[in-house]
Amino acid sequence: MITLAADEQLNVRDLKSDVKPIWCPGCGDFGVLNSTMKVIVDLHLDPASVAVVSGIGCSGRFPAFLNAYGFHGVHGRALPLATGLKAARPDLTVFVVGGDGDAFSIGGGHLSHAARRNIDITYVVMDNEIYGLTKGQPSATSPSDILELSTRGDSKGNRKGMMGLLNTHRAEDALNPLAMVLAYNASFVARGFSGRPKELAELIRAGAEHRGFSFIQVMSPCVTFYNTYSHLRDTMTDLPADHDPADKFKALALALDSSAMYTGIFFQEQRPTFDERVDAMRRQPSENYMDQVLDRFMP
Repeated sequence: MITLAADEQLNVRDLKSDVKPIWCPGCGDFGVLNSTMKVIVDLHLDPASVAVVSGIGCSGRFPAFLNAYGFHGVHGRALPLATGLKAARPDLTVFVVGGDGDAFSIGGGHLSHAARRNIDITYVVMDNEIYGLTKGQPSATSPSDILELSTRGDSKGNRKGMMGLLNTHRAEDALNPLAMVLAYNASFVARGFSGRPKELAELIRAGAEHRGFSFIQVMSPCVTFYNTYSHLRDTMTDLPADHDPADKFKALALALDSSAMYTGIFFQEQRPTFDERVDAMRRQPSENYMDQVLDRFMP
């Protein structure tokens, strides 16, 4: 991390760009944005050495709202873009932001590779369990009984968006992002709630300070098409006080526990990052390396 000089002061106002957020009033993504800015301030990071990479969706607008470097990529490709950026500039602090559609549907194939490489980035997924930008289709994390859980609808009970045309149940089960990322061997796995910004900022900070691939699922309700605030407040609870984040099997059991939706750091371990491994390879003795390569083709 590159930090500001000791005499330089930074506050959240300094991080707000001239582009005003256009999310719906009450959208959970506001809480994620504010928590992320608080982390940058608390860590005294130099905004000129912070990069935020996004894909497509409501979350894709995130970089424009920050006075830092940003890249608004194509749908589902935020992780490979961030991987290339971090590989080229390991000195940067890189945040990746996405939604459940961007992260787990079209971009789902990139998660496993970012995790196994242990690329040193912080991936914050704003999971509203719906496609909000494209007007309310179910996503990979939408529960099968999504309409029964939803509080959507006008005063006459009419459903909003495409979900209003569907039956009360889906034919598909929802993905379990935490279980999936734990199985991919990510070195930092956590879950937070946009409705608890103080706790969320602590999780994002822990992810940013972690050396390696940090995955943070943030339950971030869509107030327009799938307002789950009251449901989440009733079901979300802190991880058990005796949970050891070094115990991956216990972390997986908690991720699979359908009786509660736990928040906190499920798993964390330190192991070499991608850029550390690349740097070690570069430092290996290379004497006569080119001669050995040429000998293979010119015996």
